Formats: sequence, C-alpha cells, structure tokens
Amino acid sequence: MSIPEFLQNRLSLPVIAAPMFILSGPELVIAQCKAGVIGAFPALNARPAAMLEDWLARITTELTAHDAAHPERPAAPFAVNQIVHRSNERLEHDVAICVKYKVPIVITSLGARSDINDAVHSYGGIVLHDVISVPFARKAVEKGADGLIAVAAGAGGHAGTLSPFALVQEIRAWFNGPLALSGAIATGRGILAAQALGADFAYIGSAFIATEEANAATAYKQAIVEGAADDIIYTNYFTGVHGNYIAGSIRAAGLDPKNLPVSDPSRMDFGAMAGAAKAWRDIWGAGQGIGAVREIVPAATRIAQWREEYREALLEINKNMAAWG
Repeated sequence: MSIPEFLQNRLSLPVIAAPMFILSGPELVIAQCKAGVIGAFPALNARPAAMLEDWLARITTELTAHDAAHPERPAAPFAVNQIVHRSNERLEHDVAICVKYKVPIVITSLGARSDINDAVHSYGGIVLHDVISVPFARKAVEKGADGLIAVAAGAGGHAGTLSPFALVQEIRAWFNGPLALSGAIATGRGILAAQALGADFAYIGSAFIATEEANAATAYKQAIVEGAADDIIYTNYFTGVHGNYIAGSIRAAGLDPKNLPVSDPSRMDFGAMAGAAKAWRDIWGAGQGIGAVREIVPAATRIAQWREEYREALLEINKNMAAWG
C-alpha cells in the first residue's frame, strides 16, 4: 500500500469525501479539508463554467489562510472530480482551470484518458480513477492513473455490484498504489474496516449529505437521517449508468421505484444532467450506509465522531488480539 508523501501528516482520518453532484460545493469542501479529510467536488457543480475558477480561488485562498493560522494542524488537500465522458463538453476547459490552480488531486470517472493524466502530472498533481471492476482498474492504471477508487456494492451515486471483499482483494493482487474503497461506509469502524481489507482510504459520500454545509434541501438531509439500506433503489433509469437512489424521492417524483424502466446507456448525457439541476434536486442519490446517520451536524462534528469511533474500534481490536494470544 502507498500513501502519497504530500498527504502524510495532513489527514486526521484516512478519508476522501466523495464528490457529490449538486451537493458538494466550496463550503463543504473547505469544512472537510479543515477537519482533516480530503474534500472533493465535481467540476460540473460549478455552473456556469466560469464559476469553476471562482470556486478554486476561494478554496485555495481559505485553505492557505487556515494553514498559516494553524501550522500545527494544516488542512487536508482537496480534489476535483472530472467526468471523462464524451457528453461532457466542458472537460477540456475544466481540466485547464484545474491545471492553472494546480489542484492537488483530480478524480476521474466514466473514462480514463492519458492526456488528462499527463496534464495533472505536469504540475505534480495525482489522479485517482474510480472503477467498479478489475478490468476497468487495469485500464486506468495502464493509462497513467496514480491510484484507484474501488466503488463496491452499496455505494451512493454510480455504484458497482461487487462485494468490497472481492473487489479490493483482486485489485491488491497486482496493484500496490493508493487505493480508496467506497460502499456503505458511514462510521469510524467502517473506515477502519476499509483499511483492514487492504485499502488506504475510505471514500465517503452519503453521510456528508446530512451536514450543515451540504448543498441539499432540508427534506433531502432529513431523508438521509430517517433512511436505511432498504430505502435504496439500484437503477440506471436516471443517467444510463446504474446508481443508488432513495425510494421516497422517486415516489415523490411520480414514479414507482419498484417498476422503473431500463435506460439505454448509449443515451447517457452528462452535459444535459449538469443543465437539469432542478430535476436532480428532486431525485436523491444515496448509498446503503445511511442507516448509521441519525442527525444533521456540521461536517467537522461528523468527522470528529468518526475519529472517536475509529479509535474505539482500533482499541477493541487490539484488545481482542491480545486475548487471542
């Protein structure tokens, strides 16, 4: 396993916050980074495209000021997610802005391209690519990705179907670079479990929806608080790519979550998605781990809770190991 040098001693927990469509913005990213986890947002969340530069200027300025005021606990680096799909007409523009601001970590999704990896490497940044299978993981590494995000069953957003046990062990059989694991992780114990499986980081999204900084309607946040794994529906109807969504929001939109049509993946259009923000405020994505989230709190409070849970779980495991001899 390998953690990049520039991340060492800058994290309070081995966590990367998943970049969530519409929901992740500068407020949430800054709060996450100041609390010691890698904050992230999708470039497409900044609309119009010119706003991306404003967001990056704000994030870098505020985190630099934080570091100057708190040299004993500098902020974690941040990441920007790029959708590498032919329908994303903003991709070249957004990558160029990320290069200008030397974004420390770029997360690529739905396609791996060597030229994008080279652009990020040109200033010393790293690229993490999210994958749902080992073949996709191999292709990403072959094209120059520095690390991988294994998106296993139960994850929010565009989730895979493989068990995290299977996916991580098969990737680790040939890849020893940075690896994050996504899939229903919402507690400090879950973060430790991801490391026990062989991942370097836990990749967490849904638990951050129910935070004060998330750009989500109060009803959406409350649905996370009140929800459980049984409330999550896996479908490709909304984007052409399979993902997990809250059943209640689907019913509220006049659809039957148990009888959704099957979408044609060839019609996937992330440019149209970015322009349909209103509709996506009504269809709510979430992973199966939401049952662990029971209140809306500041992001820093949630991260502090995880640190305590992580510490308690580690002490418990060490105690059990001692008892086993």
